[in-house]
Amino acid sequence: MISHMPMQQTPDGEAGAAASGGRRPTVVTAPASPSPELSDRPRRRTFTAQDKLRILAETDRATATGGIGAILRREGLYSSALTDWRRQRDAGAFTALVPGKRGPKATDPSPLSAEVTALQRDNARLALRLTRAEAIIDIQKKVAALLGIPLTPSDGEA
Repeated sequence: MISHMPMQQTPDGEAGAAASGGRRPTVVTAPASPSPELSDRPRRRTFTAQDKLRILAETDRATATGGIGAILRREGLYSSALTDWRRQRDAGAFTALVPGKRGPKATDPSPLSAEVTALQRDNARLALRLTRAEAIIDIQKKVAALLGIPLTPSDGEA
């Protein structure tokens, strides 16, 4: 039996999903706004020295099988963090557990740096005066030669 139902044409010329041989994909739309619970940019967790010592003390007291694993899961840590923290604790207690300041280290000004700066400035000033004095002396020599005035050499010149 032949069906006499007309086939609907889609705007791109295909005759429904049956003509293409399968189902049409479903379109999932994105949510209108991002979740307010999520931050724009994830931040790395930092633990204070007290938190690190508290977690280390708990793991040191954990004697039951799987106790350390339960603490690690609860705190969201890996065992390598515990290993690093134990090394830091053994190296120097609180001083090793304080997170270091990131970025370029500030240098302490040397007590002689101000004096060196003043001497460099003075040296530059004197070098400029010497250059000017030598230029004046050269001009005086040329004027004396033009006028025919004999110059007597000084002790340093020959």
